[in-house]
Amino acid sequence: MMSKKWNFMFMLITIFALVGCASNGTKGGASSTPASSTAASSAPSTAKPAGGASVLDEIKSRGKIVVGVKFDTKLFGLKNPTGGEVEGFDIDIAKALAKEILGDEKKIELKEVTSKTRIPMLDNKEIDLIVATMTITEERKKQVEFSNVYFKAGQSLLVKKGSPIKSIADIKKGTKVLAVKGSTSVTNIKAKSPDATILEFDNYQDAFSALKAGQGDTLTTDNAILYGMMVQDKNFEVVGEPFTDEPYGIAIKKGETALTTAVNDGLKKLESSGEYAKIYEKWIGKAPTK
Repeated sequence: MMSKKWNFMFMLITIFALVGCASNGTKGGASSTPASSTAASSAPSTAKPAGGASVLDEIKSRGKIVVGVKFDTKLFGLKNPTGGEVEGFDIDIAKALAKEILGDEKKIELKEVTSKTRIPMLDNKEIDLIVATMTITEERKKQVEFSNVYFKAGQSLLVKKGSPIKSIADIKKGTKVLAVKGSTSVTNIKAKSPDATILEFDNYQDAFSALKAGQGDTLTTDNAILYGMMVQDKNFEVVGEPFTDEPYGIAIKKGETALTTAVNDGLKKLESSGEYAKIYEKWIGKAPTK
C-alpha cells in the first residue's frame, strides 16, 4: 500500500504536469491555434488561386492539347484495329481545333473516354476537352462549360432487319432495350417507354455485341452513332424517325471561359473556311444541315 509521503509526491508531480501543459497551449489567455484557422485549413477550396494559370495557359505552355474521345464509335471515334489510329468525325474536329489553338493539328493527345468516364476525367484534369458525341443538356451545363453546337443528332432505334419494331411506338412492356451507361439515351428511353426493360452497357461496342447476340430487341442512342453500326453490320438497320433532339457540344472544365471562347472561335473559323463542311461530308456522307 502506498505511503502518505508517496501520495503527496504523486500529487505534486501531477500538479506540475498540468501547469506545464496549460502554459504550452496558451499565451496571454488565447489559444495558439485558433479554431477558425483549423477549420479553414481542413475545408477543401474550390476557388482558383489568384493569378493561377487557366487551362488554356497550361495548354499553350505544354504545347499540346489533351482531348477525350470515343474509341468505340464508328464514324465519330473508332480505333483502327490494323494501324491503331483513332479515326472519325470527332477526331478530325479535335485535330482542326488543335491547329486553330496551337497552330499544328499534330500538337494533340487523344485519350479514350466513355459516356460514364468523360466528365470525371475532365474534372480530374486528365483531359482538356471532351469531343465525344456529348449531348448538351441543362443538367450537364451545371457540371461543365459547353461550346456552341457542332453537330445535330437525334435519338433513334437500331434493330435486326425483319424486326417487328419499326418505331418508338413499338417499344412495349417486356421489350429489351440496350443502351450505354451515363448517356442521355437511357433517360430518354425511360421517359418515352417506361414499361420497357433497359439493359445498360459500358460502351457502344459492348451494347452492339449484345444486340447481335440476341440479348436485346433494340439498341438506342443517337442516330449518327447507329448509322456507324449499320456500316459495321448490314444485317441491322435504323428504324423510325428520331424522337429527340441531341445537339452535340464540346465540353470544357467548369469556369474555364478562356478555353471555351477559344474553342468557339475555332469552330467559327472552321465553318467560315469550309473546313467543317469537308469533315462533315467525309464522315457523314452529305452536306451539313443548317
